[in-house]
Amino acid sequence: MTSPNPSDATSTALGPITYRGTVYPWQCDHVGHMNVMWYVGKFDEATWQFFNLLGLTPAYLREHQRGMAAVDQHLSYLRELHPGDLVTVRSELLELKEKSVRFVHEMRADGDGGLVARCTLKAVHLDTTLRSSCAFPPELAQKARDLSGWPREG
Repeated sequence: MTSPNPSDATSTALGPITYRGTVYPWQCDHVGHMNVMWYVGKFDEATWQFFNLLGLTPAYLREHQRGMAAVDQHLSYLRELHPGDLVTVRSELLELKEKSVRFVHEMRADGDGGLVARCTLKAVHLDTTLRSSCAFPPELAQKARDLSGWPREG
């Protein structure tokens, strides 16, 4: 199996592109590769792009007094990145429950398509007025399922 070309916007290796960027020298640590805090930051930016695709837009969150809170995160560092490296993150829905969503991000090096890091997260939908979890509206849950092709068969 060949690695997907992260520059190909039509590639469906994992899911939609949710982040594209570069590694800057100031993001690197004392041994010359990207520090872990920047992986987390790039995955966080991908998360908000992914939420936007699912219908959890900034406007929706503001207008309905809603928010999202990360409650579980697992990160695997698979390959070092160095200054000047270009990366692409793709994201995919793994599970959608009444009040929570679980998804995965994969970061790949644009040069060779190699997998650099993987981050699996679980987030909870919140009522920011009551400060408690709440159900996704049915239309938003359906949009997320339709967009992500979830649940998957097989």
